[in-house]
Amino acid sequence: MLLLRATAGIDLGYYGYAHLLRQDPKVSGMVLAAVAIVTGIALLLGYLTPVAATLGALTTLAAGLAWPPPLSPGPDASRLSSILLMVIAVALVCLGPGAFSLDARNYGRREIIIPHRPKGSSQE
Repeated sequence: MLLLRATAGIDLGYYGYAHLLRQDPKVSGMVLAAVAIVTGIALLLGYLTPVAATLGALTTLAAGLAWPPPLSPGPDASRLSSILLMVIAVALVCLGPGAFSLDARNYGRREIIIPHRPKGSSQE
């Protein structure tokens, strides 16, 4: 989980930072870049992971569908990388922050207890 969060956080932060370095940024691109940087930092720290991952997925979806791509830092960035980053963010939404995160420290670790069913009992 830590590596998944770190991958998404670094990629989102890189997308946002690289866009801020462009010479002619537009307002919509600046907003997407700021959201990408903030969600990247939140994912790196593991703070409000479901919210940050949802915002990150929506940011990469918007960047991937826009023409021209507002968060395209260079020729190596493509729509495929936006889709991959969106899939990683959706996986983080579904899986949660993990044990090494600020969310786990603030709210405690969750343990799922599956009740034991005695042998021979029927389901109804």
